Amino acid sequence: MGTNLGQKAHNLSCAIHEIGKRIGSIVSQSAFLPTPPWGFQSENEFLNCCIAVDTELSPLQLLHATQDIERQLGRTQKSDGTYHDRIIDIDILLYADLQLRTPALTLPHPHMGERLFMLQPLAEIAPNIVVPGTSKSVAEMLSALAARS
Repeated sequence: MGTNLGQKAHNLSCAIHEIGKRIGSIVSQSAFLPTPPWGFQSENEFLNCCIAVDTELSPLQLLHATQDIERQLGRTQKSDGTYHDRIIDIDILLYADLQLRTPALTLPHPHMGERLFMLQPLAEIAPNIVVPGTSKSVAEMLSALAARS
């Protein structure tokens, strides 16, 4: 998840709290990582983190719950291909070993391998997880992306 508006650490903490209340137990959490904006220009640096959650929700129920939390915390619009500043953004990167492609949700996250701000905190909490549909662990994906960057 990430935020680049307002009290960023507070925004992430509130999102994590709501996820714990409404979605499931927080199993692990990365540190908060400051990162530059990706895909658009902004004066506002992001703060990102990853969490692992034990949930009984299906992937689509999880998506709807995270979108509800985003709205509750003040997010008014989702990205439609054009990125912009946001109070909170909650992405689902992985869901166990599931591969899924629907109009609403693709798992694993289709751009995860291109984004350091996703892979760095994910590698902190799950470096050895093999990303479904690949033969690479999260740590290997991070290493490959860092070498290209």
